[in-house]
Amino acid sequence: MAMNWYGRIGGENASEAEKHNIRLCQRRCMASPTLCFVCVQNAGRSQMAAAFARRECERRGVEATVLTGGTDPAAAVHEEVLETMQAVDIDLSGREPREISTDELGSCDVVATMGCSTLSLADVETRDWALPDPEGKPPDRVREIRDRVRDRVTALFDELERTDAFDAGREHEAR
Repeated sequence: MAMNWYGRIGGENASEAEKHNIRLCQRRCMASPTLCFVCVQNAGRSQMAAAFARRECERRGVEATVLTGGTDPAAAVHEEVLETMQAVDIDLSGREPREISTDELGSCDVVATMGCSTLSLADVETRDWALPDPEGKPPDRVREIRDRVRDRVTALFDELERTDAFDAGREHEAR
C-alpha cells in the first residue's frame, strides 16, 4: 500500500494540525507551485486551462506542477474544445478526463474551478472563475470561452510572478 507524504513523516496517526503544518512546510520547500484546474466533466474548460498553464510555464521559463480533473469525468474531451484548441496550436487529442481526488486538491497551492463548484479546501487558495461550459456551443462561442480561459491563466501567472511564487524553483535550480 502506498503511504502518503505526511504518513512517512508524522505516521499514519498524525493529527490534523500536524498534517496541516507538514503540508505548509512542504509547500514552502517545494521548487514550484502546484496549480489545479477543475470542472465537473474535466472535458472542456479545465482541460483548456491546464494546457494554457503548461504553455505559460514554457513561455516564461518557470516551473509549476499543473493538475486537472473533474468530479464526474466525461468519457472524452469535448470535440468542440479539441477543435478550438487546435486553432491555437494546442493538441488535446491525447488528453483524457479524469477524476480529481481530495488529497490531490489538498496538495495544491491554487485551485481554480470553472464555475461549477462550491469547493472549499482548508489551506488552499480556491478561485471560482465562473466560466460558461463550452459543450455544445457554436465555434464562435467556444473561441470566446477559450480566450477567457487563456486570459485568466495569464493573469494567474502574472500574479504568481509578482508574488515570487516561481522564485523558489529558480533558486533551487541555481544551487
